[in-house]
Amino acid sequence: MTTKVQPLDRKSAIAQPGLHRRILLPLVWIALLAVMPFLLNSFFIGVASSVLIWVIIGIGVMVLLGYSGQVSIGHAAFLAMGAYGEALLIQNSVPFPLSLVIVALCTLVIGVAVGLPSLRFSGLYLAMATLAFAFIVEAVIGGIEMTGGRGGMSVDDATIFGHSLSNDLPMFYTALVIAALVFWLANNLVGSRTGRAWQAIRDSEIAATSMGISIARYKTIAFAFSASVTAVAGTLLAHKVGYLSPDGFTIQQSIEMLILVVVGGLGSLMGAIYGALFIVLLPVLLSLIKDQLPPAIAELPGLEAGVFGLSLMLVILFQPGGINSAVTRLLALIGGRTQ
Repeated sequence: MTTKVQPLDRKSAIAQPGLHRRILLPLVWIALLAVMPFLLNSFFIGVASSVLIWVIIGIGVMVLLGYSGQVSIGHAAFLAMGAYGEALLIQNSVPFPLSLVIVALCTLVIGVAVGLPSLRFSGLYLAMATLAFAFIVEAVIGGIEMTGGRGGMSVDDATIFGHSLSNDLPMFYTALVIAALVFWLANNLVGSRTGRAWQAIRDSEIAATSMGISIARYKTIAFAFSASVTAVAGTLLAHKVGYLSPDGFTIQQSIEMLILVVVGGLGSLMGAIYGALFIVLLPVLLSLIKDQLPPAIAELPGLEAGVFGLSLMLVILFQPGGINSAVTRLLALIGGRTQ
């Protein structure tokens, strides 16, 4: 008895589950963001630029933690490297596109150099090793005259196609283009053999080794890619804030990166977008509604940190898949009702 195999219809391919998560939803987000400056005032355009910068950071950390299973609580060091590297290059009259490439390539090499020794560690020990690296970077930045030491340094203005990055619109569209390119690159990596190897290592290193996967090779690739992407976000952050100080790149920022990927949804690039929205918009929302809260609550010390912590606990307890999982279920429910 033979079974006739029907060719895959184009319409059925489009309807494949997961396609909307990998392609359609990102395109919708990009389209919405592209028209956003025409709908918002200057303040919210600046907020949107911050979201895009954190999207890039989130993608870097998501690849490292969400896909390859490596925990880093010192990733703010790579953000600092990108920011200070950009400031020093611009100070020496290097054009922005070239400085961006130089920062990305240099931190890629540094990521390999840091990732290789870290292969001896896993779990808590890896987290402690990355934390030690972050302390070293902070001490170096704060101790040399070139970076202004503990007093910090100002970031010279940069232009792209004749437009200053100190202005809201050029910064927004530059961040949007870079975020879209980083998302596209990460999406291709995740869907490739490299991405499948990362997920196998994350699920079980023993099983991955038995399948012939080089643990050292693929872990190092993930670490280097994550470091480079985070540094690219740092170049944009340098021009966004205009002034750099070692106190701006602390363990608190590294913890916020971890919160981003957990709340957004581990193992999902869309989760990096949702997590970035959460990280950036929650403080903005709190500042907007603070005056409407009772004084006893509004004046509580550590209110923002408390809300972050509570949100993280609620996600872990009731929505382990993060915001991405909730959105996916909602879209599936809507899709089922419209059929």
